[in-house]
Amino acid sequence: SAPQDAWSGQSAAWSAEPAAWSAQPAPPAVGGPAASGQPGAWTGQPGPAPAGYPGYPYLVVARPTNGLAIASLVVSIVAALGLCAYGVGGVLGIPAAIMGHVARRQVRERGEQGDGFALAAVVVGWIATAIAVLAIIAWIIFIVVIANSDDATVTAD
Repeated sequence: SAPQDAWSGQSAAWSAEPAAWSAQPAPPAVGGPAASGQPGAWTGQPGPAPAGYPGYPYLVVARPTNGLAIASLVVSIVAALGLCAYGVGGVLGIPAAIMGHVARRQVRERGEQGDGFALAAVVVGWIATAIAVLAIIAWIIFIVVIANSDDATVTAD
């Protein structure tokens, strides 16, 4: 049995010497001009594509993600977690929100990905900042109330 040709599926017969390869008949012309009455005569329509030829792979190149957008999201998450430290860690929300605004501008100018990361950083950063400011105000009020209470005075007898 002769080996199969990888592209067309037709068998290719050959001997040990390349000069002795048997010639395969040429495939009929498809859709081109030919002598009348022969297969492949011009019909006005293009013929079918030859079978067995694989298509070229379609290469998709992804746009890069903006690094500042990722960094701003990380800083805003740290700021939100910092709210657990008596609210003071939420002050990191200010640089996170500013970095998020800068990252959104860079994403628009450069055509990169990461606008969602930057937007999330802006929102989380400003919310963490607002909560941090409220927590700091609450701590100041708490300290002032404690300092001004009558029980806070120590008398030496």
